[in-house]
Amino acid sequence: MTTPPTIDVHAHILLPQIEALVDGLPGHAEAKALDARRNGPDALKVNGPMIGERIARLTDPTVRLAAMDAQDVDVQLVSPSPSHYHYWADEETAEKVYRLANETTAAHCSAAPDRLRGIGLVPLQHPEQAVHALDHALEQGLSGVEISSHAPGRELSDPAYEPLWARAQETGAIVFLHPFGCTLDERLDQWYLSNSVGQPTENAVALSHLIFSGVLDRHPGLRLIAAHGGGYLPTHIGRADHAWRARPDARTCRETPSSYLGRLYFDSLVHDPYVLRELVRVAGADRVLLGSDFPFDMGADDPLGALRAARLSHADFDAVRGGNAAALLRLRPRKD
Repeated sequence: MTTPPTIDVHAHILLPQIEALVDGLPGHAEAKALDARRNGPDALKVNGPMIGERIARLTDPTVRLAAMDAQDVDVQLVSPSPSHYHYWADEETAEKVYRLANETTAAHCSAAPDRLRGIGLVPLQHPEQAVHALDHALEQGLSGVEISSHAPGRELSDPAYEPLWARAQETGAIVFLHPFGCTLDERLDQWYLSNSVGQPTENAVALSHLIFSGVLDRHPGLRLIAAHGGGYLPTHIGRADHAWRARPDARTCRETPSSYLGRLYFDSLVHDPYVLRELVRVAGADRVLLGSDFPFDMGADDPLGALRAARLSHADFDAVRGGNAAALLRLRPRKD
């Protein structure tokens, strides 16, 4: 008898080499200052020690594998920390960043290729580099790339990204949508609202741009995973459907917005078993993947326990636990 492995599609790696590369470059200080304003001083006081406690799990594959064993996770899809996007960087620096991110992530995963799969980065601030960055990631043996919810002055609906979506569909590459920062800025600079409210907001906005702009109509085979369960959108998609039916200015995609949820993938990291059940209902059990945000404090220390708490059917549980991701990553089932 064979069963799919348990696969966590939302796990991060920290790349100190990238921070050393960009340190002191023009624009870096301003970007750090913006991030500090968005998060607020209290969050910054917590973040440093939190990262320090987790640095080994974020950088050492041996420590990572031991932590995976403790969680009963067989495979992780490892993505760079979103702090490495550096969308402020110029063309030359951006190329150095994505190349270093792709190569270093691939080297980390090569320590256990049967258990670690990786994805790289693309510089959304320079759309003309995006296809090259995706191809470079695939050349390193990575499964795709990670992107934020927007770049300075550009939404994901921007026509400049059409070549990226087309290339991702053509190659079957995974695109992992993981926001970093929220344009509500200082309105969220207390109580860690920058993350608890900002991340699901950014997910919802970015996905709405992909739906209403017709990106998913033009690229129906795009294999996109939305972090954090897609944010607020899946549980509030009825309002989008109503707008599509009621207003001609919102009827810009071919079908009701809710119909596109079944074309996307979502991780399970919603921190509420009832929300997870609703996500499975609206998107379909075949479109939800186990995700933990390993090893950050906003993640799930016991992702399988969180999945069990949703009390899904046995078939749906196994699909979310690893069956869906195994098919997405083209992994073979394990023998019991």
